[in-house]
Amino acid sequence: MRKRRWSKVVVFTLGLAPLFWLLWRAYNHRLSANPIEFITHYTGDWTLRLIVITLCVTPARRILKRPQLIQYRRMIGLFAFFYASLHFLTYLVIDKFFDWHEILTDIGKRTYITVGFTAFVILTSLAITSTTGWIRRLGGKRWQRLHQLIYLAIVAGVIHYYWSVKSDVRDPILYGFFAAVLLGYRVWVGKSKKTAAPPPLRKSPEPVAR
Repeated sequence: MRKRRWSKVVVFTLGLAPLFWLLWRAYNHRLSANPIEFITHYTGDWTLRLIVITLCVTPARRILKRPQLIQYRRMIGLFAFFYASLHFLTYLVIDKFFDWHEILTDIGKRTYITVGFTAFVILTSLAITSTTGWIRRLGGKRWQRLHQLIYLAIVAGVIHYYWSVKSDVRDPILYGFFAAVLLGYRVWVGKSKKTAAPPPLRKSPEPVAR
């Protein structure tokens, strides 16, 4: 039990490490010539990285036969939402200064912002319903179907990143590759389970009374 507690402390500390690094760079005036752009890209990158890591938990626990890895998935997913919130707040507060008219205009006119905002709304709903209480309220199956929206979130996040960059698209393509592999793995596992499932037993027809 103590080992499990300490392992969660380690994961929590690692989740905060990117924020500490960003604060250290800000304190030392090392946020490049365009600090807003740097913070926006930095927090967006970590959002996608953590979503990818969250999606890696399920295949890792199966391949490595470590079912206990599932205990870290919720925490990693919440850190993905945390950095997505910082990403959005950078745009909302530092970039636009709460200019709601301009923000709503951007969301409606700039497709990459619309897609990114969609991903953020999905992550928000998943973060809110990540508790045990919400699992009880929704029921296991409905909760699982809701949380499968994480797949849509990673796709929308990759598209948002790809459309937002002007020239160097290597990073969004890399995230897209990881997303495709992880989603493809889930499709493959789903098909394998259906193939391996035994056919339903059929009742023998009742003999005809003579």
